[in-house]
Amino acid sequence: MEASKVGSEHAGAGRHRWLKVVSVVLALIILAIVVTPFFVNADTFRPIIESELSTALGRKVAIGHMSFSIFSGGLVAKNVSIADDPKFSSAPFFQVQSLRIGADIGGLIFHHALTIHKFVAESPQVNLISGPNGTWNYSSLGSGGSSSTSGSQTDSVPNLLVGEAEIRNGKVSVSQQGSSQPPFIYSDVNFTVKNLSATHAMPFNLTAKLPGEGTVSLTGTAGPVNQQDTSATPVQASLVVKHFSPVAAGVLPASEGISMLADVNAKLNSDGKTMTSQGSVQASQLVLSKDGTPAPQPVNMTYQVSEDLKAKTAQVSDIAVQTGQAAAHINGTADLAAQAATLNLHLNAPNLSIDQMETLLPSMGIVLPKGSRLQGGTLSATLGVTGTSTNPVIAGPVEIDNTKLTGFDLSQKIMGLKALRNLGGDTQIQTLRAQVKSTVPETDLSNIYADVPAIGTATGQGTVTAGGALNFQLNAKLSSTGAIGGAVNAAAGALGSLAGGFLHKASSNGVPISITGTSSAPVIRANVMGMFTGQKGPPQQKKKGGFLGGLLGH
Repeated sequence: MEASKVGSEHAGAGRHRWLKVVSVVLALIILAIVVTPFFVNADTFRPIIESELSTALGRKVAIGHMSFSIFSGGLVAKNVSIADDPKFSSAPFFQVQSLRIGADIGGLIFHHALTIHKFVAESPQVNLISGPNGTWNYSSLGSGGSSSTSGSQTDSVPNLLVGEAEIRNGKVSVSQQGSSQPPFIYSDVNFTVKNLSATHAMPFNLTAKLPGEGTVSLTGTAGPVNQQDTSATPVQASLVVKHFSPVAAGVLPASEGISMLADVNAKLNSDGKTMTSQGSVQASQLVLSKDGTPAPQPVNMTYQVSEDLKAKTAQVSDIAVQTGQAAAHINGTADLAAQAATLNLHLNAPNLSIDQMETLLPSMGIVLPKGSRLQGGTLSATLGVTGTSTNPVIAGPVEIDNTKLTGFDLSQKIMGLKALRNLGGDTQIQTLRAQVKSTVPETDLSNIYADVPAIGTATGQGTVTAGGALNFQLNAKLSSTGAIGGAVNAAAGALGSLAGGFLHKASSNGVPISITGTSSAPVIRANVMGMFTGQKGPPQQKKKGGFLGGLLGH
């Protein structure tokens, strides 16, 4: 009993001693945390850090104040800024109110030696500016302003190595020098780069929010840093973009009438001289014209493009726009040196299904007569795209075969022949081809040839303005088996041999037809009197009497 009591008291005393030791250790730790900043004057390191960073970046780096904190893992720098290239701006290229600098705490406390292993910038602001010749304000970062053309890229690289650099909740502004357009803003930018050094490849990861609720993710490696032009640093990366709006992003002006929400998956590879990119795009709510309306279904595209970074030229190996089983292919070149790219592209679209293309027509501003739609058949086109990205010229032959315009009875729509009315049916189109030249104000169609069984064949030319106004002058050769030809034959028989023969001869020379109004509400007039007078334009409003007047109507 006595022994048990003594043992218990001894154990309790032991626990009490250990409790005292732990308490003392905790007290010393807390004391060290409290007093260490008084022994380590962090501001003494400010000139060293400013100098090393300024040398490494080739830009003046300014730090307002520095303090030491064990909780932050080393130093905390306040009001940090990196100057911009004076050719672009006098405002800071980079600025942040608080920059945490991870350092060797033991070296700081006992030897006042600075060894940096991490930077963390909280909510910084970065301003990226593109010059008129395609250069960027970050192109001279790390060059120290040197214009040396030495073959060795690492001759002037400072000996600075940081284990990790991180940006949290940053904002990046992208603008064009001299442009009146508002800058494009990346928000909630989170960026991490490992083994930060100018002399070798560095793995990185970037995520950000885009205007219009889009997001971007870029993961890969970059480096070694090109000392003459930082923007020519080699990069290999995977890009994922969700819900990207080119208009909201400022990539395309709203005035061009092109808009979409795009999801992009791509691979990027740059050796510093040539950037290649290939991937896929799914475009929803696609609009391709000022007068277009969003396509009801997403459009899938794949692409392969390369860019000469020095010459600012792009080679389009292929852009494939998929519509069901068929695809339209685009290839060619683009000169990107000017503010508006100069285009030299070629589009080849063989035998596209009209049923699959029909939903895209409204997005291109192609409006069919109200209540009608195309059904069946194919569309083929071989087009050149030249001019600039803001004022393109699209030209080449287009052909439609074996389709039907349902909900539109041409025999009832042509004014000028009462006998054609109420014959019923849709409009069958055997062939419709033309040479097309489309510019921003209007589309010109020349060498038109139409084989429409209800009429026969028609040739001519015309224009469609950007607003959809029509102005076509055609000459129709009537088919004896068609609705119109049948009506003329009936009229010829009723008029007798002399007048009827004259009518037959005139109709074989062609009936002048004009199409005005708009694409949604076309006004079609047959100038049958023009067969006799040689008049090619719209019929003159003359009073007609007797049997012939009743036949021609108005």
